[in-house]
Amino acid sequence: MDLSLFTDIVVSGLITGGIYAVVAIGLNLQYGLMHIMNMAHGEFLMLGAYLTYVLRTATGASPLWFLPVSSGAMFGLGILLHRLVFRRLAETSPTIEILEERSVLVGFGLMFIVQNLALLIWGADLRGYDYLARPLEYRGVIVTANRLLVFGVVVATSAVLIVALKTTLVGKAVRAMLDSPLGAALVGIDTRKLHPLCFGLGLALAGAAGSLLSMIYEISPSMGESYTVTGLIVITLGGLGSVMGSLLGALLLGLVESFGTYYTNPSLQMLLSYGVFVLVLLIRPRGLLAR
Repeated sequence: MDLSLFTDIVVSGLITGGIYAVVAIGLNLQYGLMHIMNMAHGEFLMLGAYLTYVLRTATGASPLWFLPVSSGAMFGLGILLHRLVFRRLAETSPTIEILEERSVLVGFGLMFIVQNLALLIWGADLRGYDYLARPLEYRGVIVTANRLLVFGVVVATSAVLIVALKTTLVGKAVRAMLDSPLGAALVGIDTRKLHPLCFGLGLALAGAAGSLLSMIYEISPSMGESYTVTGLIVITLGGLGSVMGSLLGALLLGLVESFGTYYTNPSLQMLLSYGVFVLVLLIRPRGLLAR
């Protein structure tokens, strides 16, 4: 394999992994922090994609302008959803195990509701728009400008989130809750305020990922399911509660899929993902950077 081809496969894997990272970090904040298994997480990614698509086609402006709009709308929806559904679910569940079981069932219900609403509004046809689709070449490596831009935004978003978790007061409180929910409560951290904030942030990241995906792929009402599954694989790889683990796990999965589909068959992508998932569970059951 020549260097240009190897670099092309690596770049493709990192771009895919970057998208996975944004999805997985949001899901990790919900499940790792609150034990809420939101199986509808990918559907809010889909809503973010459609919101960006609608605004882009209506105004013709750059979809980058609508990235904060999509994220903000999903953040507000997440706050509302936590208040109306998941907070009561947590308060009425006697154990963490029962909370997880109930949240899975509620998540599936939300998934079908949101999917069918999207079908009623936009139909089942694939939709999309052209944005920076021109190819860029450097030393034999060809990458479209939109994919390169998406990767840059993903890296910047992940870096800002990690820095915020390490340096801000709210971020340190979230990390304390990830390490020990009981210990965080004993030292005076108000979990009733942080839980909806983190749930909303998780959906905001999903909305951002949907906006970015709409810049490079066609979108449909069913697009979110595969990203929910991938997000679950990534947070298991990286370790529950570890944001850095989610980032590393996502990049690893993206590279494995990129190299694997090149050497085998693109239709085997999910088989490769599950293969890595099982292998890590056997070797390191608590994840690469388990806490």
